[in-house]
Amino acid sequence: MTPVGQFPAYRPRRLRQSPALRALVRETHLSAAQLVLPLFVRSGRKLRRPIPAMPGVFQLSPDELVREATAAHEQGVPAVLLFGIPDKKDARASGAYAANGIVQQAVRLLKKELPELLVITDVCLCEYMEHGHCGIVRRDRKGASILNDASLKLLARTAASHAQAGADIVAPSDMMDGRVRAIREELDRLGLADIPIMSYAAKFASAFYGPFREAAESAPKFGDRRSYQMDAANASEALREVALDIQEGADIVMVKPALAYLDIVHRVKTQFGYPTAAYAVSAEYSMVKAAAANGWVDERAITLESLLAMRRAGADILITYAATDAARWLKGQP
Repeated sequence: MTPVGQFPAYRPRRLRQSPALRALVRETHLSAAQLVLPLFVRSGRKLRRPIPAMPGVFQLSPDELVREATAAHEQGVPAVLLFGIPDKKDARASGAYAANGIVQQAVRLLKKELPELLVITDVCLCEYMEHGHCGIVRRDRKGASILNDASLKLLARTAASHAQAGADIVAPSDMMDGRVRAIREELDRLGLADIPIMSYAAKFASAFYGPFREAAESAPKFGDRRSYQMDAANASEALREVALDIQEGADIVMVKPALAYLDIVHRVKTQFGYPTAAYAVSAEYSMVKAAAANGWVDERAITLESLLAMRRAGADILITYAATDAARWLKGQP
């Protein structure tokens, strides 16, 4: 690249004189087509249970889920990401892979009512485990530990049940080693080779998940998830995790959280060139909502600027609880 100093004097003011000209030379573009709306579903009818830490986000019964997804889709949001909240939990996460589990019911209903909507399902066990961890737990005199390899069978079974119900994409978020390969092999064995895997490839053990634990009712009953989620200090490890998931068959890779990890998003996209998702997690959403409620920030402006930053870093897919609002704002609606 030729150094800037070898060109005539650059006068950017010339390109900033009008909104039309600024738009014409804009390097990064944000559109509703890049957005994914996370939704929480539980059994019932006409249920919209507010999540206090996340204003505007609800635990929804399947009928209300369809309403919420329809509203988002009408604004141009092409996809939703489903999280299930079961009525009962146990030590084997049986609700995660039950043929008539809450996510499986929701997928079938969404594909019936909104066949053009892209339905992504979160594949994890934490919401369904009585202890709240993402894998099978073994307890002995030394304490409790996660059984990685034993958990893979349950994760693969869960992903397959989602795909058989009609999910368009499965998204493993557990961070067990080898889970992408286990899921890919199970999908292929069942004749579901065309179902893509969107892997939570670089998922950090983050303080930004707090409100989500309330929304999904998935807080661990003991310990934490640092033994299987990533240390926030490690960037090179994140690249190794992404490389491993790609080798195992991931079609899309994700970085979670988003804003505090834009360097990781950029490095992942630059190094691998794979479709890359960034998840703007619950605390990112809640902090903006809280500041906006106090009149400290412009919610519309700061939300769109944050999403634009994720795009500028290299994200192709933006997962955000503000997806419906962002799509509306991008149309110029209030």
